[in-house]
Amino acid sequence: MDRTVEQKGEGGLHIAMFSVHGLVRGADLELGRDADTGGQVKYVVELARALSRHPSVRRVDLVTRRIDDLAVSDDYAKPFERLSPAATLVRVPAGGDEYMRKEALWPHLDELAANAARYFEEGPGVPDVVHGHYADAGYVAQQLARRWRRPFVFTGHSLGRNKQRALRGAGMSREEIEEQYHIRRRIQAEEDALRAADLVVASTRQEVEKGYELYDAAPAARFAVIPPGIDVERFYPYYYDLDESFEPDEEVVKARVRMKRELTRFLREPDKPVILAISRPDRKKNNLGLVEAYGEDNELRHLANLVIFAGVRGDIEQLDENEREVMTGLLFAMDRYDLYGRLAIPKRHRPDVDIPVLYRLVAARRGVFVNPALEENFGITLLEASSSGLPVVSTDHGGPQEIISKVGSGELIDARDRSAIQSAIKGILVDRERWERYSENGVAGVREHYSWQAHVERYVAALEEVMREASPAR
Repeated sequence: MDRTVEQKGEGGLHIAMFSVHGLVRGADLELGRDADTGGQVKYVVELARALSRHPSVRRVDLVTRRIDDLAVSDDYAKPFERLSPAATLVRVPAGGDEYMRKEALWPHLDELAANAARYFEEGPGVPDVVHGHYADAGYVAQQLARRWRRPFVFTGHSLGRNKQRALRGAGMSREEIEEQYHIRRRIQAEEDALRAADLVVASTRQEVEKGYELYDAAPAARFAVIPPGIDVERFYPYYYDLDESFEPDEEVVKARVRMKRELTRFLREPDKPVILAISRPDRKKNNLGLVEAYGEDNELRHLANLVIFAGVRGDIEQLDENEREVMTGLLFAMDRYDLYGRLAIPKRHRPDVDIPVLYRLVAARRGVFVNPALEENFGITLLEASSSGLPVVSTDHGGPQEIISKVGSGELIDARDRSAIQSAIKGILVDRERWERYSENGVAGVREHYSWQAHVERYVAALEEVMREASPAR
């Protein structure tokens, strides 16, 4: 079936983006609350705002699922939320009111698609482009693009075949993976999205060549490599805070006090350099490997404290099985290596305001940021740390290869090799000249290669090319 596209005149593009799982709101994002509320949520919110400022874009609607559940904030029950003058967060009902993990959403996606269609057709009108983020929203966006005969754009964020391979390597059986993650349905949705998409947006060339290569539909897909941007106004260099003439806003001042208090609460010598890791509690993030590398190296323990922000949690017993195993593993390792007073694993923080402050605090103490993940599709935290002037040590698997090659803010390691982790961290901590070089490279390199403005310019150019071609469904 042909997809006829009405060419826009002076009005500009109307873009509909879909990101249906997790907890999505415009401010005070609950990043790390669970496995479904992570970097993708932040990415789509910031992308919607950035796109809405582009002169060729008239309107952006970011569509997610409406949740009216006493277990979460009532923010997620509001049908609409203004993200910017030209961007709106739209919440549509599907599958009842309760919050549920993404693996449980599959039976309700057709309902979500139908309700989203009703919203657009009765309200702002059929959009010019439909963009689905992750396999579930890719499924929804694909149905609507076909219904409206509009171009369909897909971003995978993470991929089911890659996750399946990693989990098998970690010892899980096929049956366990299927029961917990409904992986076959996810992979089929990804294959279908690749076949149908007019454009597939990837963050790195590595993602295309080493991630999507596992998919049968990938050879015929049309990819655009467009790295995400970050807000350099929020992730500014640490030395700004050391300038007495610089006056941060009140929220930043409060966050600085809060984070200093949090570190002091856990650490015997809180003014020592800090080895910092930030991720949700997931096996593939390999925080346990980092703790073991730190615990086994007396010199490293002498040089610096270790601080791990592994999401936001309440009672560990209330976490899902994967997160519970990760957290208990970290606590057992703390005890095994007797890291009391040297290792901090805080329970809560406000990601929007606390994390930028945390990077700068660690940089001011001449610390290091570490991403020890077994695999990393992109690595947005590496950009945030680098933009703040904090040198990085990162897994060499996936997107970090391109980030470090462009930005030059640190070193790549095999995350399965504890001695490599230890050597890289110590090398940066003890070599002041190396620390300064990586810090300066990070601040300059992120601003050159990874701004939202650069991302949006390339994104809109790719969309306009697709619309000019008005390609039929593959």
